[in-house]
Amino acid sequence: MEPILIAIIIVALIFNFLNGIHDSSNIVATMISSRAFSPRAALGVTAVAEFAGPFLFGVAVAQTIGRDIVNTDAVSMPVIMAALIGGILWNLLTWYLGIPSSSSHALIGGIIGAAVMAAGWGAVQWQGMQKILIALFTSPIIGFIFGFFFLRLILLLAWNATPRINIFFKSAQLVTATALALSHGANDAQKTMGIITLALITAGLQNNFTIPAWVIISCAATMSLGTATGGWRLIRTLGAKFYKVKPVDGFASQLASAAVILGASVLGGPVSTTQVVSSAIMGVGAGERANKVRWGVARDITLAWFLTIPSTALVSAGIYWLLIGLM
Repeated sequence: MEPILIAIIIVALIFNFLNGIHDSSNIVATMISSRAFSPRAALGVTAVAEFAGPFLFGVAVAQTIGRDIVNTDAVSMPVIMAALIGGILWNLLTWYLGIPSSSSHALIGGIIGAAVMAAGWGAVQWQGMQKILIALFTSPIIGFIFGFFFLRLILLLAWNATPRINIFFKSAQLVTATALALSHGANDAQKTMGIITLALITAGLQNNFTIPAWVIISCAATMSLGTATGGWRLIRTLGAKFYKVKPVDGFASQLASAAVILGASVLGGPVSTTQVVSSAIMGVGAGERANKVRWGVARDITLAWFLTIPSTALVSAGIYWLLIGLM
C-alpha cells in the first residue's frame, strides 16, 4: 500500500471511532436518563451489539456510500482525505458544543464538497444523491411518527397497569437498546467501510466494489470502541434537555428508532441515527402531550441538521484545495 492510502485508512478509522463516540448518545441516552441501566452497563451492551451489526445485516449501505454519491472517475486520494477530515472537524465541533449532529450528513457533505472542488458539479451522481437525500430527510419524519404512535399504543395497552409496569419498561430496554445498537452498527459503520473500499479501488488494489473482510472487522471494531468510550455531552442533551425521560419513553423511542434504522439498513439507505433517535424521542414526548417537549432544543438541533451538509462541503472543499497546494 502507498503511504497516502495507509493514511486514508487510519483517518477513516479515526472518523469511525469519533462517530461511535458521537452517536453512542443516541443509543444509551434514554436508558441512562430513565435509570434503566447504569452508564457503563448501557455503553458496554451497546458496544457489543454495535460490533455485531454489520455481520448480521449486510453491507448494502456501504455500497450506496461508495458508489452513488460521486462518480468514481472524479475520486482521488486527496478527495477522500479531504472528505474525511471535513467530517472529523465537524464532529469534533458539534461534540464540543453538545449538539447532536449527523455524522452521516458530515461525511456526505465532505465527499460532495471535495469532489466538486476537484472535478466540478458534474462529479455528483444526482440520481444516487436523490435516493440518499430521500433516506436522510424522510427518516426523521418517520421516526417522529413511529415514536408518537408507538407511545400511544403502549399507553393504550397498559392503561390499567399498576406502577410496577415500569419495572418491565426498564428491563425491556435491554432488548430495544440492543436492537437499536445493532441497527446503528449496521448503518453507520458501513459508511466508513464504503469510503475505505472506495480508496482501495482508487488506488488500483480492487476492480469492483467488494468490501474485504478486514475492512468490515476494523470498522465494526473502531465503531464499537468509540461507543464504549461514550459521548457524555451529547448523552445529556438527548437524555434530559428534550424532557424528563421515563422508562416508557425510553422503551418507545428505542423501539421506534430501531424499526426505522434497521429497515433503512436492509434497503441500503444511509440514515442519520442522530436524526432518527432525536425525532423519535420528540415523537414519544408529543404522543403524551405536546407541551412536554422543549421545542427550542429541537429547533437548535434541526438547524444543525440543515447546516451540516453545506458546512462540511465548504470545509472539505477548502481542505482539498490546501492538500493539492501542498502536494
